[in-house]
Amino acid sequence: MKTTVLFALLTLTFMGIFYACTKSESASTGTSLKVRLTDNPYNAQEVNVDIREVRVNYKDSSEWAVLPTNSGIYNLLNLQNGVDTLLASGTIPGNFLGEIRFVLGTNNSIKIGNVVYPLTIPSGSETGLKLKVGRNLQEGSDELTVDFDAALSVHQTGNGNYMLKPVLKLK
Repeated sequence: MKTTVLFALLTLTFMGIFYACTKSESASTGTSLKVRLTDNPYNAQEVNVDIREVRVNYKDSSEWAVLPTNSGIYNLLNLQNGVDTLLASGTIPGNFLGEIRFVLGTNNSIKIGNVVYPLTIPSGSETGLKLKVGRNLQEGSDELTVDFDAALSVHQTGNGNYMLKPVLKLK
């Protein structure tokens, strides 16, 4: 009798452990991630950045995913004082986010005093603008807002050209 009760308890214990392990594995199918863009104030009429693609590093340096991206030219100055825009949204495996990359096109410009100048972005279309994140996302769904700080990012060179050395921060 004692052997039968002990056997039954052990069987129930192993079944409970098996069920718990199976349940936690199936619940971790991925994280729905939204990436938003905003900006701090800057003294120009326009700061236009041509965003082509948003990539996220979700495991280690070799595990990247391209999020469905709302590609286009974004005037960062339209994204100030609490205004943001949905840039990309998609599901990534797991819930760790290592890095975000914005791959840029070539139609970047700045407008100052009603004059439009090209805005050079070193490596923007090659390796992209990088933002280290290194954190776990909320289980199931999360949203990040990236502040593309034009005031700290735009630099006028000695010959009057404009260059963007991006300063990106998570808000």
